[in-house]
Amino acid sequence: MTDRIVEIASPAELSVRLDQLVIAAETAPPVSTPLSELGVLLIAHPRVTLTQAVLSRIAANGGTVISCDDTFLPASMLLPVQAHYIQSERFAKQTQMPLPVRKRLWKTIIQAKIRAQGLLLKELQGNDGGLVEMSKRVQSGDKGNQESVAARRYWQLIFGNPKFRRGGIGPDQNRHLDYGYTVLRALTARSLCAAGLHPSLGIRHQNRYDAFSLAADLMEPFRPAVDRRVFEWIQENDPEGPFDRNARSWLLGILTERYFTEGEQRTLPDLLARSADGLARAICGEESRFVLSDHLVPCKE
Repeated sequence: MTDRIVEIASPAELSVRLDQLVIAAETAPPVSTPLSELGVLLIAHPRVTLTQAVLSRIAANGGTVISCDDTFLPASMLLPVQAHYIQSERFAKQTQMPLPVRKRLWKTIIQAKIRAQGLLLKELQGNDGGLVEMSKRVQSGDKGNQESVAARRYWQLIFGNPKFRRGGIGPDQNRHLDYGYTVLRALTARSLCAAGLHPSLGIRHQNRYDAFSLAADLMEPFRPAVDRRVFEWIQENDPEGPFDRNARSWLLGILTERYFTEGEQRTLPDLLARSADGLARAICGEESRFVLSDHLVPCKE
């Protein structure tokens, strides 16, 4: 799995030549990138044209194409159809997943998410807000909804602003978080497809209008990695300032940064791929234990 992220945020024409994605911008010489190294193509400008070969060849190489609206939120997502040699078998196991297995997997995911939130709070603000201890109390299926309780504490503390509300529509950190989560969700969905799972068959998220419910599930413990990046941005920049190319490039850096976890250095796409494979094995009964990284520490150069 590769992890190159390409954003097209100005007028351009895209084509394919000799296994390369060719980007011909109006105001710059053409540039190219190998299709085999392309993880996500983000199209974020209305005057981008492309050939059908671009879509089919990116998908054939396991990449994802996201088309964004004028607020840089996703309008559509293209994922590869065939990405694993026993995909049909794993789809069947996924649709037949017993409720006790769903509850056990959801407990693991939420425990990892809350613990990751707590550890990030402790690192950035000096206090975990009680979240690390709360993660130990998560029950099967998250009975008692510890995820929601933790979220209320977390968002009041993470940016040092008790008035901040996640999901607000004002020109604040929510724009940065939404964009970062969009890219994270696309990478998660891509990893699930590569592991032979269907990204729309969720464990907990079962929204009939959400085509990527399982991606929404698996990405939960990795959200704090985006939150850290947003936190670092607003330490030097006005959160209500323009959400421009510089802000978006900073957020995209999360996908090429290397993280130290469990004694190893790995990129976020690599960790997502490993997590998706572990989830697939747990769903198929190939492994009884599903383990997730719960704190990603960026490696310092």
